[in-house]
Amino acid sequence: MTKNLVIQNGLIVTANEHLDVFTGDIWIKDDCIVSMGSTISPPNDATRIDATNCIVMPGLIQTHVHTCQTLARGYADHLSLLDWLKQLIWPYEATLTASDVAIAAKLAMTELVLGGTTSILDMGTVRHTEHIFQAAHDIGIRAHIGKVMMDKQEDMIPKPLQENTRQSIDESIALYKQWHGKENERLHYALAPRFSLSCTKQLLVETAQIARDYNLLIHTHANETLEEIELIQKELNVTHLEYLHSLGLTGKHVALAHCVHLQDIERNIIKETETHIVHCPSSNLKLASGIAPTPEYLKEHINIGIGADGAPCNNNLDGFWEMRLAALIQCPRFTAKALQTHQVLRMATLSGAQILGSTDQIGSLEVNKKADIIIVDNQNSHTVPQNNPYSTLVYTSRSSDVRDVIIDGKIIVKEKHLLTADTEETIHHAQEHANEIFKRI
Repeated sequence: MTKNLVIQNGLIVTANEHLDVFTGDIWIKDDCIVSMGSTISPPNDATRIDATNCIVMPGLIQTHVHTCQTLARGYADHLSLLDWLKQLIWPYEATLTASDVAIAAKLAMTELVLGGTTSILDMGTVRHTEHIFQAAHDIGIRAHIGKVMMDKQEDMIPKPLQENTRQSIDESIALYKQWHGKENERLHYALAPRFSLSCTKQLLVETAQIARDYNLLIHTHANETLEEIELIQKELNVTHLEYLHSLGLTGKHVALAHCVHLQDIERNIIKETETHIVHCPSSNLKLASGIAPTPEYLKEHINIGIGADGAPCNNNLDGFWEMRLAALIQCPRFTAKALQTHQVLRMATLSGAQILGSTDQIGSLEVNKKADIIIVDNQNSHTVPQNNPYSTLVYTSRSSDVRDVIIDGKIIVKEKHLLTADTEETIHHAQEHANEIFKRI
């Protein structure tokens, strides 16, 4: 039976290529937008949502998150990247049970969806990735998810996180076969080699080949800190991007998280291969990694998405917070005109869809696209008056302003209440699991 849903009387920020904004209605049939405008004619029996005094916009797309890390929130402050990994994050991930991963992912996705994020590109850990998929299945978020691949036998990597190359490849392919394209194409697999310091050359070469064979996205970290870059250059005697490019890990199907520090030759590789960058401003600030020069990347026509990264290197998963920081941190270096608010909103919507290879389905509000839509309350002391909706969304709106969330045509959040899971129960279980995990470490 066809289901009709109508959002009425909202300020529609389409985030399309023309930056169209209008006051009106959106008619959703099943999982897609079928009509938009100031006057539309949906069926009389359609379910109606009043969006008066609200902004209606595409759901946020975060293209670099680690949902499995959420139970380490607040345990990993005041550390730089490699110390953060060696001293806490890898020991934490090494002790995670299947049920720990399940509740960590459920907590993260609860926070993400309630805050207006409707799509994620998630990097799990070495084990139990099927439980991250199950959480995404249950919560209703749109997700590309990959198990972490790391086959280097290094002393600094805990044994439970060490795997051999064949095992890493075989488990990745098995997860692809189990989950890719499930739930009306809402769930997808993405290959996720952690980073070059934890992966052998053989693993990276085989990952590149599998991506070509199965038409999969590759999601990895690159050039996050100067220390990491120095170690890679010392080991390989080439720049990091030259190394990745030589192995086939560049291109339209590759998303590189961070890219805070790039040499000119590396920028050219990214530009020429149309490789994507994911900007994580909060994480880069908290870990003292640096500030990626995103205005320069955009001038070079490099596509940039945005992500909160993991809760332990950010402490929240708030897409609105990331947009605000992404805009503000560039001003001291590149002047107050460094980034326009519509450019920042694009990072969190249509550019994210481009990374996922899904601009025909998500990232903007347009007829025939998927109904991934959020309704943001616009009548708050911190948002009034409104003169420019892009300014309101990037500089003043908060995740707590998100009132309703629709994903794949289904109402997932109504009046700030998650409909697909018991939020209080999730919070309670998450705290219990976190307490036990840090007794074990």
